[in-house]
Amino acid sequence: MPVRLPAGADALAGVTAQYALVSETVAALSDEAFALPTRLGTWTVAELVAHLASTLDAVPRALAKPAPAEPEADMLTYLGAMRAVSDAVAQRAVDNAAGVAPADLRARVAAAVTATEEALDGADPARLVLVRLGAVPLGDFLVTRCVEGVVHGLDLAAATGTPWPPDPTALKVVVRAFAALLEQVAPGRALEVRVPGHVAVQCLGGPRHTRGTPPNLAEADPVAFVEVSAGRLSWVNAIARGQIRASGKRSDLTEHLPLIG
Repeated sequence: MPVRLPAGADALAGVTAQYALVSETVAALSDEAFALPTRLGTWTVAELVAHLASTLDAVPRALAKPAPAEPEADMLTYLGAMRAVSDAVAQRAVDNAAGVAPADLRARVAAAVTATEEALDGADPARLVLVRLGAVPLGDFLVTRCVEGVVHGLDLAAATGTPWPPDPTALKVVVRAFAALLEQVAPGRALEVRVPGHVAVQCLGGPRHTRGTPPNLAEADPVAFVEVSAGRLSWVNAIARGQIRASGKRSDLTEHLPLIG
């Protein structure tokens, strides 16, 4: 059975809660912390924060436009295309942070949270919005914002040494989104990937599993599943750390990861 895609209502709740956590973390950073390096190539914390503000501010901007008549893309299409635009997105973050003081970056994130909460008040997740990749349902777009908020929230925690767990609803949305994307990019029934409490998905070509304990099984912690899907953690290292437990000859997803980049 295909993965049940994240619900628009969950994405709506998750995105506001996750970015509120991001805003609280950014507000507590020292000015010096904005110059720290991140695990995202040459990005500093300042550029990561600028990107986070921009990804969230896209929600009220999209809702301020007239609703399109017909959908042109969906959540999986959007997530699958993220890698193709990563270079342009990275440069935009550099440009957006250039010469901007830490106090102004903090204010940008806080303002984006407020504007998004106001724009989403009473919003219908089924409403179409026009975004970079075309017209998509608002609920689908909010799933992609949960992905940005959770993945880059983890990037921010890693860079600043201030670990904090993602919002549970946002994390559930992102895990389900990545499981659905994995099902799409590595179709089949040979391997069962489980994220306990969140989702189970079958993937990879090969002998089909029908009942009992699967011969090929991978069980992942939710944050580890997000990190390997987003290319922050390798499959091999996740197994070595005990964050993913895999068994069977067909339990290596290395060639299909990361799902986004």
